Amino acid sequence: SPTLPTNKNFTKHCSLESGVWVTYKGGVYDITEFVAMHPGGNKILLAAGGALEPYWALYAVHQQDHVLEILSEYKIGVLDTESCQKQESTIPLDPYSAEPTRHPALQINSLKPPRVDPETYRLEIEGLPGGVVSLSLSELKSRFPKHTITATLQFAGNRRSEMNKVKQVKGLNWGIAAISNATWSGARLRDVLLSYGFGPEVAAKAKHVQFEGLDRDVTGTAYGASIPLNKAVSEEGDVLLAYEMNGEDLPPDHGYPVRVVVPGVVRARNVKWLGKIVVSDEESKSHWQQNDYKGFSPEDFKSAPAIQELPIQSAITHPAEGTSGDCSDREGTVKGYAWSGGGREVVRVDVSIDGGKTWHVAKLHTSDQEQHPAPPPPPGRAWAWKLWEIDVPIPHRAQELEIVCKAVDSSYNTQPDTVAPIWNLRGVRSNAWHRVQVKVSEGLKDQK
Repeated sequence: SPTLPTNKNFTKHCSLESGVWVTYKGGVYDITEFVAMHPGGNKILLAAGGALEPYWALYAVHQQDHVLEILSEYKIGVLDTESCQKQESTIPLDPYSAEPTRHPALQINSLKPPRVDPETYRLEIEGLPGGVVSLSLSELKSRFPKHTITATLQFAGNRRSEMNKVKQVKGLNWGIAAISNATWSGARLRDVLLSYGFGPEVAAKAKHVQFEGLDRDVTGTAYGASIPLNKAVSEEGDVLLAYEMNGEDLPPDHGYPVRVVVPGVVRARNVKWLGKIVVSDEESKSHWQQNDYKGFSPEDFKSAPAIQELPIQSAITHPAEGTSGDCSDREGTVKGYAWSGGGREVVRVDVSIDGGKTWHVAKLHTSDQEQHPAPPPPPGRAWAWKLWEIDVPIPHRAQELEIVCKAVDSSYNTQPDTVAPIWNLRGVRSNAWHRVQVKVSEGLKDQK
């Protein structure tokens, strides 16, 4: 490849008119023709005439082999040694360097949380008869009753890694941990909207409630999403403007000072660092509502509905894939979680240790510390996951087990047995039977 000094040939190529050149690890790439095909739109122009590394550090979805293969097709040369060293010295530091130390098991996939002063924070509400409403944090807390729910939030791409094994998808290679459960407290969105004039006249025209966060991506664009109006104002919808998580102020990573919690709905609609609410006849125009989090190929994104409720889900959390189990007592313990969108309660989880030939019914819990069975949630308002556990007999001389789980919800929705029929390009709604392979300890294999 030819050597291309930055100061002579490279930085001037920073627009579609002059050509879009970028660098990556010393290589130079002319991506002018690719801009129109870029899944993220023209945001790629931010790197024009410069390095891709700082942007790929923020958008980790690019750290995949197939992305590098696409990039390699546009390589036109390499930087000279001096230019390469100069550029490496100016690439920004880790964008998360100012964050507090996190547990090493946690993977952070978002930008740095915005710093919001609770004293000056204002939540704006548009689309109601009285004009724009501006609420302070103290007003939100003092004017409206505090409502508390326990709810599970699941990312659309939870278990995406299993779809990658069928065929490459676009998105972070998440396993079974893109899901969480917490107790949330705050004002009900319904109460706030009714207080400021929502009524039959507004309902006759509006169809959606839009949310906009205070966070901005590298282009300065705010994160946005929307939910159907009937979910937002339903007394049984339990949509919260939450300011507490597990009895304490929201942590910065979870949306301090206020986030919207939409139980039973995909995590993408639960906007953090909430800055604006709009009652509207239209969905949010944001990229994440219109061009992402949809279960079809990109050609269908405009016509496909945005994901709201997610399907029935379950996964095995213990034992982990590839581990060896201590089964000296000829029994093995299997644990996991199960959840279904739309407030549908999980009513059963079945577990197999022979790949699905025979099944055992697991015991359901609402928490790890449960001592007494919790009362069942009201119909249609089962927002929290169920944890499950079972002790299963291990066959004599078994060397390896294929453990499988599947769940059923109150509407008798079940999980598909394989991933291939539900594969989609973004790797969302991955909810096939979950399978793990584990080895049986030597002590058990020697028993007769």
